[in-house]
Amino acid sequence: MTLIKTSLLNAIAVIVKMLTMLGLNKILAIYVGPAGYAAIGNFQNAVQIITTFGSGAITNGVTKYTAEYGEDSSEQRELWRTASTISIISSVLTGLLIFIFRKDISIWFLKDEIFSPVFTWFSISILFFVLNSFFLAILNGKKEIQRYILANIGGSLFTLIVTSILAIKFGLQGALIALAIYPSFSFIVTLALCHKANWFKFSYLFGRPDKTIAINLAKFTAMALTSAACVPISHIFIRNHLGDTLGWDAAGYWEAMWRLSSAYLMMVTTTLSLYYLPRLSELKNPQDIKHEIIQGYKIILPITAASGVIIFLLRDFIIGVLFTTDFYAMRDLFAWQMLGDTLKIGSWILAYLMIGKAMVKIFIFTEIIFSVSFYFFVLFFTSIYGLDGTTVAYAVNYAIYWIAIAFFVKDYIFIRSENKKQKKKIT
Repeated sequence: MTLIKTSLLNAIAVIVKMLTMLGLNKILAIYVGPAGYAAIGNFQNAVQIITTFGSGAITNGVTKYTAEYGEDSSEQRELWRTASTISIISSVLTGLLIFIFRKDISIWFLKDEIFSPVFTWFSISILFFVLNSFFLAILNGKKEIQRYILANIGGSLFTLIVTSILAIKFGLQGALIALAIYPSFSFIVTLALCHKANWFKFSYLFGRPDKTIAINLAKFTAMALTSAACVPISHIFIRNHLGDTLGWDAAGYWEAMWRLSSAYLMMVTTTLSLYYLPRLSELKNPQDIKHEIIQGYKIILPITAASGVIIFLLRDFIIGVLFTTDFYAMRDLFAWQMLGDTLKIGSWILAYLMIGKAMVKIFIFTEIIFSVSFYFFVLFFTSIYGLDGTTVAYAVNYAIYWIAIAFFVKDYIFIRSENKKQKKKIT
């Protein structure tokens, strides 16, 4: 499956997901307002952190090794049995902890105990959340693109339906509950699609774990837990900083801007996950790796930059259609945000090599450093430019990140290329 073909197939799911996200943006803008956006952002970061811990943080590992063991079905089954055991045990234990500490978690993330019922629902649904991610990771590793796309479309439609109904009827509380429970519905669709595959049998997926595979998956656990701890927490600190210094409406404008970026970048980010992770995992030759990265820069980066320019030019229209007049203050965030988005994708094309090749130490180091630097850049630039400083910080942080990742990846490929030449000389 080529990058172009994968991108075209993925476009179907992305278009559906983008439309649902944009539709939800409008509904949430009407029924929860700018301050409600900040609360939803904090909750989604909480979900990201908790589900990463609840899954054992092995999703990328399942994709990588499913692709890598493509010619060995017995190894794949050992991987799946090990991964599913880890995921189920982790999610059940995490669900119990969420239920026990639901009031404290609600105060920490949402600043009010009144939202503790949201975390009660989440404690029940986390198992299905984790299993859905597990099956999607297998489909990705198996390169079953059609099934993967259908599963994502089903998940997107359930998100739209459930969140719309509950947000309209119960406001912010309803929206949060919907975001907590919709993966349970998505899991039904994903399971039904997997069940039809010729590689699927429950006996292949559940059973005694393998110690060696568990150790290999632990590398991805370390990387995923680092991301889960650093990225969402830095965003929570940024929102709290904006709320305390500029007001919670300002925090909501930044969250709305971030959600808009996530929506239009989805075509790119999902293609990276869907194509690059399994592809880079299976490639051994440094020249082949270089070729894939160059292809990404030829195809993906220009699309990202052009999309950013279009979004910037249409910013007033977009705010009017997707949000409400209450969000008009976010128009000044677009220019630097679009630049930051382009820099982000440029760096991510290289950064996926760290995951595909399990470059654990470099990944953890860069995640920690650049999550912390983003927060401090926000503190610095908002003291000068106000709310606009958040997007200036975003662009500056990703410019430096891209340079750093380029250095690490260049070194990684160069060393292996030289080693390969030396071996040829010896033989």
